[in-house]
Amino acid sequence: MEGMNHSDHDMGPMTPPPSMNGTTMMPHRKMMHMTFFWGTNAEVLFPRWPGTNTGMYYLALLFVFALAVLVEWLSHCRLIKAGSGHVAAGMVQTLLHGIRVGLAYMVMLAVMSFNAGVFLVAVAGHTLGFFLFGSKVFRKSEEDEKVSDLPPMRC
Repeated sequence: MEGMNHSDHDMGPMTPPPSMNGTTMMPHRKMMHMTFFWGTNAEVLFPRWPGTNTGMYYLALLFVFALAVLVEWLSHCRLIKAGSGHVAAGMVQTLLHGIRVGLAYMVMLAVMSFNAGVFLVAVAGHTLGFFLFGSKVFRKSEEDEKVSDLPPMRC
């Protein structure tokens, strides 16, 4: 580019942060995993949760499992009574959809911790939830084909 003075954009030499005793001070940052890992020292959904406490890690796994089952229940439940007004039914559907999507995103964010245990319990929760609420195993008859107030989540 003609006429552009490149020296205006020169940031000068990059210098390290101030040092003490001849060593460079770098803030201590926790490394975020970008591949699956096994272990109980993870952060799931919230900073420092579950932390290094193994019992809290298993509580976090139970929480993610329950969220996944709840997402499947919301995907296959029938809460709107037959004969409800269209506006009221539409408002309930919209509220249920918002809750379902929000919980599904929470499960997704938990899986993004890249902890293999969290991934496995999320899949197990969705699987059990579908088995209980979406599969034909517990349906009473074929006339009960419309099993949900909400349309299925699609990619």
